[in-house]
Amino acid sequence: MKYLALIFFVFVLSCSKSVSDEPSAPHNSAEWQIWAYSTAAPSYIGDYATIIGGDGSILREGSNGWTCMSGNPRPFPSVGWNNPHQAMPTCSDTEAMKWMAAFMNNVDPIMDRDGYMWMLHGDVGEDNLVPGVLSKSDSTPGQFIESGPHFMVVPKDPDTLKNFTSDFTRGEPYVMFPDSKWAHLMVPVGDYYKYQPESSPSN
Repeated sequence: MKYLALIFFVFVLSCSKSVSDEPSAPHNSAEWQIWAYSTAAPSYIGDYATIIGGDGSILREGSNGWTCMSGNPRPFPSVGWNNPHQAMPTCSDTEAMKWMAAFMNNVDPIMDRDGYMWMLHGDVGEDNLVPGVLSKSDSTPGQFIESGPHFMVVPKDPDTLKNFTSDFTRGEPYVMFPDSKWAHLMVPVGDYYKYQPESSPSN
């Protein structure tokens, strides 16, 4: 698992985010949501993925087995998300979708293998140690991280991540929610620290 994750790390760093021009459509429209959610992954994945809208409906049927959708657990705004970063879109393979469904229902994830997820628009922040803590004021001191672009490995067996750090200030792959069934590997890419520059590596 360790070597697989490092291979993905090198691979992801070689990928550039390809985002087409943002449509002028309302942010609660199918057009804008398809653009915002599909660009959470490289175009060779996002362009062929199934897109699920903020109301849970399928906005576009895909052909590659991946699914892109808003990952923000807050209620979908009636006018849509302000921007893709606020939407926190995820593009997940079939195993990562199983993991996400289990996380949302607080049941043990049952997976056939490790799952993979892209979040090239990042997220609006959460406690790195405690699942479900979404505000900085409620989080563990020094453990709130608002992420920029990243890739995630959600393991079938969380114990395979035991030897990874949970320190997100080092610029290397790190574990979120360590020592829990929700432990997963965060792989920073591109401008990962754009929203929280104070946490970027200092040397």
